[in-house]
Amino acid sequence: MEEGAEVQLYIYDLSQGMAATFSQMFIQKHIDGIWHTAIVVYGKEIYFGGSGISATTPGTTVLGQPLRKETLGVTQVPYEILLDYLNGLASSTFAGHTYNLLRHNCNTFSNELSQFLVGKQIPQYILDLPNEALSSPIVQQFLPILEFNPIISGGGGGNLLRPPSPEFEQLNQDIEEARQKSAALEQRRIAINEKIEKRERRKKKKKRKQSISSRQSSVDFGSESSTARATSRDVDRPWFDEYTPDCSSSSSSCGGSRKQNSNSPRRPYTMSDEPQTNGTQERTTDQVVDEIETEERREREERRKNREPPIVFKDSINVKEEFDALVNLIDSKLSDDDLKSLEELHQYMLEDEGSWALGENFLQFIGFLLNETSFPSEVRVRTLNILTSAAVKDDVILLLHQDRREHILMNYAHDVDRLPIDEQIALTAFMVNLFESLSSSEWLLYISEWTYSSSQISNIRVSTKVAVNALLSENPRLQDLGSAFVHNLASKEVKSVVFDDVAVEIAMAVLQFFNMKPDEEKLFRCMKALGRFVHVSRNDVPQLIQMIGPPPSKFKGVSDRLDEQILIVEQKL
Repeated sequence: MEEGAEVQLYIYDLSQGMAATFSQMFIQKHIDGIWHTAIVVYGKEIYFGGSGISATTPGTTVLGQPLRKETLGVTQVPYEILLDYLNGLASSTFAGHTYNLLRHNCNTFSNELSQFLVGKQIPQYILDLPNEALSSPIVQQFLPILEFNPIISGGGGGNLLRPPSPEFEQLNQDIEEARQKSAALEQRRIAINEKIEKRERRKKKKKRKQSISSRQSSVDFGSESSTARATSRDVDRPWFDEYTPDCSSSSSSCGGSRKQNSNSPRRPYTMSDEPQTNGTQERTTDQVVDEIETEERREREERRKNREPPIVFKDSINVKEEFDALVNLIDSKLSDDDLKSLEELHQYMLEDEGSWALGENFLQFIGFLLNETSFPSEVRVRTLNILTSAAVKDDVILLLHQDRREHILMNYAHDVDRLPIDEQIALTAFMVNLFESLSSSEWLLYISEWTYSSSQISNIRVSTKVAVNALLSENPRLQDLGSAFVHNLASKEVKSVVFDDVAVEIAMAVLQFFNMKPDEEKLFRCMKALGRFVHVSRNDVPQLIQMIGPPPSKFKGVSDRLDEQILIVEQKL
């Protein structure tokens, strides 16, 4: 593979230092600059302005040398493909007439190009320049000066790109196919890793069983007993392994499975005249399996105890009432397959049958309930309420794993800001309750990307969007759920290195939420989360707190526990 080309971000301050000097005075917030950015790759500085997309020798625009340079990564995209891609943008979303200083500017373009080249966004502080700062009177006074800037007005010294390539559409299609193949490979890699981990766990189980059986054989029969040798051979036989999955999946049926499995070969009968030996062997098998299950339960409990306790809402839903209401709304509109899935939902939620009761098409049925436009909103609310109760089940991860291919749940959640308030509340409660289980909480943070509505999204991006949407809502119930969501997300940062990418985004939402005068409980949750974020993103988040505010000290004295969290945050400022 080729080494690729380095991709840099050139950062300029269009205000020439005036924003840093006067922002605190006029808008009571410190703004470091009004940023202009350009992407530098293959020896060209590429930027977007009033005349469209331009390219020039790095550092030779009328702005001179950049205020700072940041390395974004290394790209493997060939120069020819890059050029055709840029020409496509220049004739569509980034044509000159689409430029808007505040809403569709050079930073929007740099972010788009950065994701195409290296798969990452430009720094969040550039993208998230506060709206209140840009719309403030002082910035409005600067706008005529800024718009007169040649970079913005179209005379920045760069050359316009050549006319669009006639093969542009085919090229874009090839790029999209490559992205989809990459996503499919990522999913296959995850599946293979899970299989390897499962195989390793089975090997460890087998070793533990061998060790236990060997010790028990020595005690019960003596080290030179032929029966003990038979017992040792039995442990390695395939029939013993066949019982392990049944027992791990349903402890209530383990005994019956072991005793009634007619397909398993008979064990060697070294001393057939002594039935007591065979009976002892049966007891040894039971004991081995019981010890393994006990140890696994103990390990799960240990992991659960050692983690930060999540905030969940276990008893907020009456499942029977929700299910009966859902049936009344949809019963006459379902096909035979849908009725079968509805019965599976009844078994899983009301008969406590376990996720094995859910068929392979069950999630398509959920998608039908969530996306069928002829259904009233109440159908979606009732469905999500039932899922909220299901989210606290230990085996809900098996349901979530069905969603790897079509992303039914996350695609619906991605449009959270377009949903009615009741649906937003139900959806957010469902996702908050997924933090009850370690495995389902990790599912919320998966980073594998797919394309939805022409955007690349992932579980972690959607989770962040839902959390921020709830936190900044004016609805008190959504704010309560949003503060719990943010608290739970922050508690996952130790195990999720990807969280560094979203810490700044959530921290900015938390700071904005502080200005909404929340009560002590929500303040505590969010301040505790902010204390985590300053450790995850050691430079950006502290800088953000100082730039945007309000200062954490503003909330001192509200409660002792809040003061403790404020101290943690202030130690990093």
